[in-house]
Amino acid sequence: MRVGYARVSTEEQNLDMQRRSLKAGGCKLVFEDRGVSGIARSRPQLDKALASLKQGDILVVWKLDRLGRSLSHLIEVVQALGERGVGFQSMSEAIDTTTASGKLLFHVMGALAEFERSLIAERTRAGMAAAKARGEAVGRPRKLTQNQLEHAQHLIETKDKSVKSVARSLRVSRATLYRNCREARRTILAPGQ
Repeated sequence: MRVGYARVSTEEQNLDMQRRSLKAGGCKLVFEDRGVSGIARSRPQLDKALASLKQGDILVVWKLDRLGRSLSHLIEVVQALGERGVGFQSMSEAIDTTTASGKLLFHVMGALAEFERSLIAERTRAGMAAAKARGEAVGRPRKLTQNQLEHAQHLIETKDKSVKSVARSLRVSRATLYRNCREARRTILAPGQ
């Protein structure tokens, strides 16, 4: 059985063209999400469409972007379908994983997506190394400023305040206070205080 899935991002958009194309493409059943963004993790009608598919069925979409949030998500969904013995077809891009050429095209797309992820990771690592070489801080900024750390040190050493009470007054956890001190290379606090 051919099962269609249609989606529009806003309530104002119309599903008619997708619906007509899917029906003309032989879909007996069409699930429709209206007003649901493609990046949404949960799409109720897509979830129902995927649950309804049985081995030998084919999930059909009008365009690839109707199904996946990204190329990697799209590949993940289609691979999961393949593992269940379910085919996939995108009408606009003429991709049909029930054919050898369709499978090949989809695998090439998957390889390109993996290559792109590797390039991004490589560029990120190179950028971080360059920033470190320039002496720039890499990563999330510290929660506490240098002045706050000095104030914490003063309270603990001269006012005999506990680490817990100082952390509470700064609105951070004790772990955050310890970590920020360690990162600032300040040894003002002994663990366990």
